[in-house]
Amino acid sequence: MRAVFRILNRLIVVPAFKAGLGWIISNPIAGNIMVLGITGRKTGRMRYTPVSYARRGKMIYCYRGREMQGQWYLNLLANPRVEVILPDGRFSGLGEEVIDSKERVDAMRLLMQASGLSSSLNGFDPSKASDEVVAEMIQGIAVIRIILD
Repeated sequence: MRAVFRILNRLIVVPAFKAGLGWIISNPIAGNIMVLGITGRKTGRMRYTPVSYARRGKMIYCYRGREMQGQWYLNLLANPRVEVILPDGRFSGLGEEVIDSKERVDAMRLLMQASGLSSSLNGFDPSKASDEVVAEMIQGIAVIRIILD
């Protein structure tokens, strides 16, 4: 299944965002989707990958799932300067892992609420769940903050 998503991302999602058509893909059903441009830690080449996101002012949050290998995540840790392609434009910024537990919970709550129909897969309502419930659900998930320039 991962191979199918890789092909769809490479042939449809990333080109659509680069052409300014991200608003078609990022919608209330699919959730907030952006394309993240990160320099490869081994190749030095720019790599693009779609990820879910939530925005709070000049900050963009995204995450690496528990079961994901997350090459984009490892690349971001090695090269934190990123390109962010949102449905409303292209930006650059600096990414880093969120360490503060309160910010992690708040960011994941935003991300879950912005995830479209898949938000129902969490097994709880993120807007009503306690911080403790959200914190337990996100153990092992890396939360990333990108501060836009």
